[in-house]
Amino acid sequence: MKTAIGAGILLTSFAYFLFSVHDGMIKLLVETTTVWQILFCRSLTILVGCFAMGGKGHLRETVASPVIKPLLIRSFILLAAWLCYFNAAKFLPLADITTLYFAAPVVAILLSIPMLGEHVTLPRWLAVGIGFVGVVIATDPTGMTIEWPVYLALLAACLWAFATVLLRRTAMGARTIVQMTVTNFFFLVLTAPMALSAWVSPDNAALLLLLAVGVMGGIGQLAFFEGMRRAPISVIAPFEYTALIWAFVLGYAIWGDIPGNNVIVGALLIASAGIIIILGERRLMRA
Repeated sequence: MKTAIGAGILLTSFAYFLFSVHDGMIKLLVETTTVWQILFCRSLTILVGCFAMGGKGHLRETVASPVIKPLLIRSFILLAAWLCYFNAAKFLPLADITTLYFAAPVVAILLSIPMLGEHVTLPRWLAVGIGFVGVVIATDPTGMTIEWPVYLALLAACLWAFATVLLRRTAMGARTIVQMTVTNFFFLVLTAPMALSAWVSPDNAALLLLLAVGVMGGIGQLAFFEGMRRAPISVIAPFEYTALIWAFVLGYAIWGDIPGNNVIVGALLIASAGIIIILGERRLMRA
């Protein structure tokens, strides 16, 4: 159990790093490519990779999988979360929407109690609380006006949290590669009409970025799904905050954005949240 939880923490932390790189690539792509086209190409790339890895009986195993229905529901929820997030992002500063969206780990822990029957220990609550305070300090959403885009961003956070808890419920129902196949097939079908109706032929640079987004997204999904199989939601939820640290690192590396003192303080708090979880789980295992 101890080894499994440690592996779950490492895998999900790695997944959030890859998702941050993936989001940075999308930020470069949206200047010339629609979001629908990016999501469509991403799902197509991951789907091809799944069938390449799955082997001969992969299609038969996928069609017979008991997780198809819950993953279909999860796909609709995730698509709704992304649509809410992208529409809110049009009207809110990056700091505001980042802070609001990072309410998701808190909501995920709250949902894990009735939906998964998890026992959330004091160190887990402490870690998620400190992590969220770190996000607020790092992003500094001062002067936020409570308008409908704020509610839209909060709805996106709640939908993402609900989708994460659903994934934990289905994690043991099928192999990770099967779950990835089902999820990305549904996304391919859901995004195809809008993507194909407004298709823009990408140049070579955009084509390489689209392929890279798919590869990064696929490896990130694999690590995330595997992490979910090994550790409870209340353990891995605070590690979602590490994505903010990677976002600031990538912002500096790619766009030259220099982080302020508030970012450094927030990053230290987020890092301390992870340390609290690790120490708390070690203590729990010894007890």
